Amino acid sequence: MNYKHAFHAGNFADVFKHAVVLALLDALTAKDKPLCYFDTHAGSGRYLLNDEPAHKTGEWREGILRLFDLPDAPPPLQRYVDAMLAFNPDGDLRIYPGSPLLAAHALRANDRLVLCELQDDEAIALRALFRNDPRVHVHQRDGYAALKALLPPAERRGLVLIDPPFERQAQEFRVMEAALGEAHARFPGGVHAAWYPIKQRAAIKPFERWLASRAFKNVLLAELLVRADDSPLRLNGCGMAIVNAPWRFDSTLASILSVLQPLLAQGKGASRRLQKL
Repeated sequence: MNYKHAFHAGNFADVFKHAVVLALLDALTAKDKPLCYFDTHAGSGRYLLNDEPAHKTGEWREGILRLFDLPDAPPPLQRYVDAMLAFNPDGDLRIYPGSPLLAAHALRANDRLVLCELQDDEAIALRALFRNDPRVHVHQRDGYAALKALLPPAERRGLVLIDPPFERQAQEFRVMEAALGEAHARFPGGVHAAWYPIKQRAAIKPFERWLASRAFKNVLLAELLVRADDSPLRLNGCGMAIVNAPWRFDSTLASILSVLQPLLAQGKGASRRLQKL
């Protein structure tokens, strides 16, 4: 794979995804029992916004920068902003924590993290980042295959994040469907969250039909569009399909989307969607 998330760190898709992931982890840690966080495509875990990749694209300026100083954010979004401040304590936004680092920050001493990353340089950076954290287990392997090999976790509860780079475009949905089905079969009590990009609406429809055809429980679809979903040449929005969503999590998603949609809009056709399947 050639995808490098450093070019896109902190963009609107990261803001949406990471706000939702933190809200899911908060819901799960409301109970005392330990849990496992499983990330199929972990990346390097941390990104420097002043370095060449992120600085060159500047996508974070239309993402996390718009949210960083937001007054009166609802609790789920304030939780995310507080996490950003924890990694940038002087208030100068330089570090963007990826999903693994945000999860490690949110989880407790008796929780565990399983992080999968296939690319050499990303896996090396990930191991270095967590070398002193005994909760974290880094696997340099294909994240989809790891779902079959490493699930269910010993904790029997937790969050599985399926977050591929979608280099295979529409074909990635079919691969993700197989992975999500396998993960749920092996770990039916876990919360499973699958992130997906939105360019044109027609590409999402088969995935929705597949989700609706499965015997999954408590399935929520949350989507954020920063512009109309009518071009195959750019990322117009993104979504998260959540299987076994926590109780009343639709209300949490509604509060997140109601703020992010107008705040992160980049053109006509910006919208939000929240649906139970």
